[in-house]
Amino acid sequence: MLKKIQKKQIPLIAGAALLAFSAGAMVAAPQMGKSLSQWLKLGNNATEQTSEANKANSAVFSLISLSPVERAQKLAELAQNAPSPDRERARYLLASDYIERTQANKALTLLEGLEKDYPVLAPYILLKQAQAQDIVGEKGKASDLRQKVLKVYPKEPAAVKAMYLIAQPKQQQQAIAQFPSNPLTWEIIRKQLQENPNQPQLQLILAKYAYNQAGIVGVLDQLVKQPSLKPQDWDIIGTAYWENNQFAKAADAYAKATKTPRNLYRQGRGLQVANKDRQKAIATYNQLVQQFPQAEETGTALLRLAEMAKTPKDAIPNLDLVINKFPNEASQAVAAKAKILTGLNDQKSAKAAWDLLLSKYGNSDEAAEYRWKIAQEKAKVKDYAAALEWAQPITTNNPNSILAPRAGFWVGKWANTLGKQQEAQSAFEYVLGQFPYSYYAWRSAIILGLDVGNFNNLRQMNPKVVASKRPIPTAGSETFKELYLLGQDRDAWLQWETEFVSKDQPTVAEQFTEGLMRLARGENQSGIDIISKLEDREIPEEKSQYQALSKQITYWQARYPFPYLQEIEKWSKERQINPLLVTALIRQESRFEPKIKSVAGATGLMQVMPDTAKWIAPQIKVDSKTINLENPNDNIMLGTWYLDHTHQQYAGNSLLAIASYNAGPGNVSKWLQTTPTKDPDEFVEEIPFDETRNYVRQVFGNYWNYLRLYNPEISNIVAKYSATHPKLPQQ
Repeated sequence: MLKKIQKKQIPLIAGAALLAFSAGAMVAAPQMGKSLSQWLKLGNNATEQTSEANKANSAVFSLISLSPVERAQKLAELAQNAPSPDRERARYLLASDYIERTQANKALTLLEGLEKDYPVLAPYILLKQAQAQDIVGEKGKASDLRQKVLKVYPKEPAAVKAMYLIAQPKQQQQAIAQFPSNPLTWEIIRKQLQENPNQPQLQLILAKYAYNQAGIVGVLDQLVKQPSLKPQDWDIIGTAYWENNQFAKAADAYAKATKTPRNLYRQGRGLQVANKDRQKAIATYNQLVQQFPQAEETGTALLRLAEMAKTPKDAIPNLDLVINKFPNEASQAVAAKAKILTGLNDQKSAKAAWDLLLSKYGNSDEAAEYRWKIAQEKAKVKDYAAALEWAQPITTNNPNSILAPRAGFWVGKWANTLGKQQEAQSAFEYVLGQFPYSYYAWRSAIILGLDVGNFNNLRQMNPKVVASKRPIPTAGSETFKELYLLGQDRDAWLQWETEFVSKDQPTVAEQFTEGLMRLARGENQSGIDIISKLEDREIPEEKSQYQALSKQITYWQARYPFPYLQEIEKWSKERQINPLLVTALIRQESRFEPKIKSVAGATGLMQVMPDTAKWIAPQIKVDSKTINLENPNDNIMLGTWYLDHTHQQYAGNSLLAIASYNAGPGNVSKWLQTTPTKDPDEFVEEIPFDETRNYVRQVFGNYWNYLRLYNPEISNIVAKYSATHPKLPQQ
């Protein structure tokens, strides 16, 4: 039914690899508590609401998750009686709700004089007044208010909105000159380009500031035809193409840009990835090595040259250069050299290289991978003592490796097999405490005897979760933060984009805030990816900032959001499936993108194939012609039916049901005949398909994270094992 999604990657940092977060796990709360929507009321298709516990002091911010009708009375009371600043916030939000319902006179009463009492949003208050005056037909008053914004707040991003709405050429040119990173400026530019496409300076503004917006590649394709572009222009163009994964076009652009280490590396890499011109790619890498022998990119270029060598033996000189001159890349070079020597049957030299990797670069990912490979080989021949000895250092030497929780868990399993119960218990406790985000933390919790559910009883549970609010963004002005926390997502986005000009090199705080803003706009895939990729930071100061952020529950809750809750709860209840299992599966299948399609045609949130939809429709008495797989309700209706179907096929076993959802029942049936099933952990490890093996861990990893982040009982259990795990308040 389901095929691997071809996701559109939207990298925030140039060249950053998409997060490989296959650790994670599932947990099931034993309590059959209140319905999910009672505990986690996020509104109809509302963006996930997350917040730090200590930011819950605003009575207005706590109402953002409610619909305008539901919050109207409470806001009216706060607008009358609350102390500042909640009184002003309530007036602004209630007025905004009235405007949305075209009740302009009520809005104007609330907004009168508010700009003086609520200065952080003063220009936006004037713009709201103008909007209300437009509704009541007072066009002159509306125009005067917008002109007032330009006069009193000419340097504020809100001025662009006034310029855009006034729509006079003078103001539009002013917006382009002063606020090139504002999305409304981009709209002005697009309209001007429609009238006259031959305006390269306007196209360059879009290339520089709007490279992550839809349609930008077409703009770039027109721009490159201009004959008078300068090297700095080609740098902008190359970066925009690169960020849109147009690697061949990026290489062509970087070839005409200033010769910097980054530009030369990207030119060579673009040619290599696109398979466009192998010899030119090699020549470009060599040019980088010669012109910038000490540059950071040069070490990576030497690794690429080793990859492209005519024979494995020819790669060794470049690898030796990396080992001798580039310590940050040396571990990769040592591991690559060791593999080459092994392939050449030079066992003595290969052993020396592996020994060097373990002794000098023991903290590297490559050392962890080598240790894990040997540990698995030892375990296969039932030499569990040796397997344990090889795997154990990974958990302490390589705590940031994706293999660390996996190795720690299997150290515990092998220790149990050897009769070392105390050592096993210590290993499981270590995994749960040090790697609480991981699939193996859940598996460890089960073995430790914690009542967190298992593959056989998971589907029937209806776990209780605690509602959360939006976090205070870690970057941006006070005006932006206020707009965001008030749920004024359109204006917050305009404000943030104007302020956020370092998109190619964001700080940790800026990247997290950008992810939050994407989530608020419903751009869930890019939002989750941007937030998740923070763990890829390599500069020590940035790694430290990420580590501090990752200890906050708001980081993880943003990474595991709750869109489409109403539909999920409705159909989960109908199918009697744990709603968090459905949420976990959707996060893995589509990152909550309702219109995403795989190369095979699987569509929507739960990646339903059209033929499968036609097969299901008559069984649930629905006309298949009326089904729209891009509609969240229709998609979840069909996807949950199929998930229930896979559970029925395997007597309610969620492990087999989820594996079948990905690989199909035929493959699972074959695996059940050939793979040991007494130990579910061994079964997962032996799944023949890499995709399905990772898929199972990822789905249940998602589920575990939703439980540990939103269920107070599970959160507090995990907190007992980890001093850094955030606790949720008891309800």
